Amino acid sequence: MKRVRVAAVVLVFIAAIGQHVLGGAGSAKPSDEAGGVPKFEVDPAWPQKLPNNWVLGTSINVSIDRRDHVWIIHRYRLVPPENKERAAPPVLEFDENGKFLQAWGGPSDAYEWPDLEHSITVDYKDNVWIAGSNPVFPSGSKRSDDMLLKFTKSGKFISQFGRRDQSGGNKDTQNMKRPCEIFVFKKTSEAFVADGYGNRRLIVLDADTGAFKRMWGAFGNMPLDPAPGQAERHREGPGPQQFGTVHGVKVSNDGLVYVADRNNQRIQVFTLDGKYVNQVFIDRNESSDAGPAGGRTVSGVALSADKDQQFIYVADYSNSHVVVVRRKTLDVIDSFGTRSRKPGDFDGVHNLAVDSKGNLYTAESDPANRPQKFVFKGVSTPRR
Repeated sequence: MKRVRVAAVVLVFIAAIGQHVLGGAGSAKPSDEAGGVPKFEVDPAWPQKLPNNWVLGTSINVSIDRRDHVWIIHRYRLVPPENKERAAPPVLEFDENGKFLQAWGGPSDAYEWPDLEHSITVDYKDNVWIAGSNPVFPSGSKRSDDMLLKFTKSGKFISQFGRRDQSGGNKDTQNMKRPCEIFVFKKTSEAFVADGYGNRRLIVLDADTGAFKRMWGAFGNMPLDPAPGQAERHREGPGPQQFGTVHGVKVSNDGLVYVADRNNQRIQVFTLDGKYVNQVFIDRNESSDAGPAGGRTVSGVALSADKDQQFIYVADYSNSHVVVVRRKTLDVIDSFGTRSRKPGDFDGVHNLAVDSKGNLYTAESDPANRPQKFVFKGVSTPRR
């Protein structure tokens, strides 16, 4: 009997270690025992008033350039009918104080502008990358935004990677399929694309030529097209072996790739070559969203501005708050915000970005449809 008991204890211990290596079976709980947590204060006056009496549609995504200017892309076609003539151009640039600087973008014969805008990224060369993701245009026509667009910061067209309605699925290395977000990594001059709504992969392109470099799926697996009607939601264990919705991506200064697997409620971490490292679940099974696809609790990720990038900030769309994760350990240590329209709260936080001073900017899609700025107030003193 003693041998049986000892063996059982050993098996439990091994199982516990295995779950830690896999990123845990459930959501980590907030704790700051290992150190302090970052603190923020909302700036309710940001941004300042737009010119021309312009109004915004869905403020879907935000990016910060090397001058700490803030770039917003919004769905100008979704401005309510009574304000259509006042819709601002889809791309807007502000300084860090919220002063409007310029606006541009929209359809042209030179390129295929997305039917429904989804993301904006300003890279280290000041190039502006645009992606769309929804195949259903508000008018009812169905076209798939299977391309990326690249512009100068003044809106001059540079290049297009992929074509509309041309995706051949996860095996197609020339076209995306409703890509969600782009991150350009300076050290390798590569564009990491969260591809995304139609596909289930992270695809890497040469940032200058658009040439295919490599791709991978969840856990580093080969990404596969889902079967018709297929939707997975694992409430325990390591989660599905394929990505759900590859909704966001960031690459850290030390060369780790953080993928927001939105509807699987997790962040997965990889090396630059796609080797799986670890994962963490965010508010797993705590979302009010119904359906087999699960809650959209990891809509976007951003990394803190300190040299070591100590923290990951996570946009929890379903629960309307920002979650703070310690990057090295993947421990969930804090969260802030609740569901309301008051400044500092959220109602559909979709994406976020950080400037060089550590200030946090958020983009809320439906229903709040607004950008917000949170001023970084330092890191709290660790508990003793």
